[in-house]
Amino acid sequence: MTDLVERLVPDELWMLFRRVVPPAVVVRPQGGGRRRAGDREALAAIIFVATSGCTWRQLPPVFGPAWPTVYRRFVQWSRDRVWARLHRVILDELGARGELDWSRCAIDSVSLRAAKGGH
Repeated sequence: MTDLVERLVPDELWMLFRRVVPPAVVVRPQGGGRRRAGDREALAAIIFVATSGCTWRQLPPVFGPAWPTVYRRFVQWSRDRVWARLHRVILDELGARGELDWSRCAIDSVSLRAAKGGH
């Protein structure tokens, strides 16, 4: 595994991620084919795209999986609500350690247009 993958997805994050990602279903009734790209490499590539501002197509090959594979994995994990579950698990972990500082937080609300111009 490359240093970049390990830096973007350290062991602690990887352990938390494995708790929320659904198991991969790999059924190849015809046999053969390529080995499924690793989830850790795909996660690192997704984090790279999200933090670097590059497009999916600009994803460097250093991660292993090609950009279409990484994009499909992102879409599937989004459908499976992996990101929301990961966010919750990380918050729970930090809270259990006493590492959350709620003195600096923001609460957002839904803004609605005022009926009849606010009158």
